[in-house]
Amino acid sequence: MAGIYIHLPYCHAKCAYCDFYSTPDTSTMAQLPAAIAREWQARSAELDGERVDTIYFGGGTPSMLQPAMLDSLLGILPAEEASEITIEVNPEDVTEEFARWLAQSLFNRVSMGIQSLDDDELKAVGRRHTARQAIEAAWRLRNAGIRNLSLDLIFGLPGQTLESWERSLRGVLDLSPTHLSAYSLMVEPGTRIYARMNTGKLTLPSQQLNAEMYRRLCTVSAGYGMEHYEISNFALPDHRSKHNSAYWNLTPYLGLGPSAHSFTQDVRSYNSKSVKDYIANPLARTVEHLNTNEHIDEYLLIRLRTLEGLDTVEFRKLFGDKETELLLKRAAADIRSGRLESTDKCLKIPQKHWLVSDPIIVDLMCD
Repeated sequence: MAGIYIHLPYCHAKCAYCDFYSTPDTSTMAQLPAAIAREWQARSAELDGERVDTIYFGGGTPSMLQPAMLDSLLGILPAEEASEITIEVNPEDVTEEFARWLAQSLFNRVSMGIQSLDDDELKAVGRRHTARQAIEAAWRLRNAGIRNLSLDLIFGLPGQTLESWERSLRGVLDLSPTHLSAYSLMVEPGTRIYARMNTGKLTLPSQQLNAEMYRRLCTVSAGYGMEHYEISNFALPDHRSKHNSAYWNLTPYLGLGPSAHSFTQDVRSYNSKSVKDYIANPLARTVEHLNTNEHIDEYLLIRLRTLEGLDTVEFRKLFGDKETELLLKRAAADIRSGRLESTDKCLKIPQKHWLVSDPIIVDLMCD
């Protein structure tokens, strides 16, 4: 199996925390589908004949594109053979007409970024919608017939309290999503929120409060029947994200569009971050060949984020006996301390330590 990711970089405005490539300039929008078609036709052989099982339209804000343009992009791809086709949407774009079109389209999964149900918190990070608009958009999607709905939240926002976080969390879960993604706010260099923090104009919740928010997230979502299957992802039974799960299983995927990343076997590549440059030459990209240590480190980073953890039998097949024994040697101290659990076939981080998983994974990385 294989996956395809389509990056559509257009946004009404950039959120204060966002470091993904996006642009408010839509003058190139009509030209982009043809460039993506050229890239797909030239690169599809990189999937080595694997069936495309998942397609994901991300951004940016894919819901800014007109339905006819989204249909044309789907027509370029082997969409009929995919079992899951996801599109990211923002609440302000979800009109009744757009929701009805989505329900009749080939998209069978919708992911909507809500982030908070507190208007002050939304305003602090530059979101364009209100809490009411987000709730109304979710119900429009439901009423139109969208059954597989994923909603996103962020905790650790400026001004957020444990109480306001739980209100947002319960409010979103009351919308009956089949999937929830909840991320701790990341302050990345180059973002507006980073600049405001550096100048002392903004303070964020403490690390202790962040940890309590995460614990509340785990407890409350479990009460709604959600399975916590990855550090930041929760799903009702049989509704895990197939596309994201494929990333964590090292399934090959092609990233098409400006700034999109791809991974096939031991090769990682990424496209130009300029829409105009990409349209001029959609095959220009930077290619990195991973050596054994880099491949191992990437494998650890993705597998140890999941409920199932790292399959040591698979690891031995991929990297050999010597690397497996070295891994288990590096893991010994964390196993003794309880920060790692080990069986004959599995190495995993207990869920109670997921919030501090990064230093545990670093312990296991190659020197």
